Amino acid sequence: MSPAVGILRVGVYSAKLKLANECSYKIWPVLASGGGKTPLLAPALALQPGKSTTVSLPASSSGRLWGRTFCTFNSSIGRLSCLTGDCGSGLPECSWAGALPPVTIVQFELNGDDGLDWYVVRASRGYNLGIFVVPQGSSGGACMAAGCVSDVDGGCESETGGACNSTCFAFSDSKHCCTVSYGRPDTCKPSPYSLYSNSRCPWAYGYAYGDGKNGTRDFPCASGDYAVTFCPHPVR
Repeated sequence: MSPAVGILRVGVYSAKLKLANECSYKIWPVLASGGGKTPLLAPALALQPGKSTTVSLPASSSGRLWGRTFCTFNSSIGRLSCLTGDCGSGLPECSWAGALPPVTIVQFELNGDDGLDWYVVRASRGYNLGIFVVPQGSSGGACMAAGCVSDVDGGCESETGGACNSTCFAFSDSKHCCTVSYGRPDTCKPSPYSLYSNSRCPWAYGYAYGDGKNGTRDFPCASGDYAVTFCPHPVR
């Protein structure tokens, strides 16, 4: 699965995704299917601290998962606004809208290339929550855990706006966004923030062409279920 993948394939099996909130505050997860299709989670689902929920994913589904924080839901007009992870549409389910940076995102594809599941965690659009993905009951492929277990917020530099914005979002130029003449692995180089993010999150992408432990941060796995933890405890 490449960094620019956008995907919806037809397959024969599904997977269960367990979402657990280990943050000290409530979060509102978003599970958006590829191509702007029907959202895969209840629109205004909120996970209290220490709680979890399990979602059954359709066969060969693909999409993105992230967490929204410090949200306010106006039930009279059905509008949701969040401090981080907001999609800017005001719609609880985000609909066609993506997440506004800074945000940590899980990207996944079930039954993709070579008949394997593929998943990756990205901090290249900034960081708002630690997220860790662990395969459950799978065999074949790398089947490795992926994500970010460290608290990156404490090391963000003032140049990126005081929050964990990516340098692309902070500076909005082709050099930092890896576009135009910088849109190739040989010209897209990590910034100091990207290097810091990579060092704190070795199982996630800190910038567009970053790689990680074992030379990759895109992980393949045979069909199975997955546990996703928000604000995971550091791996020791």
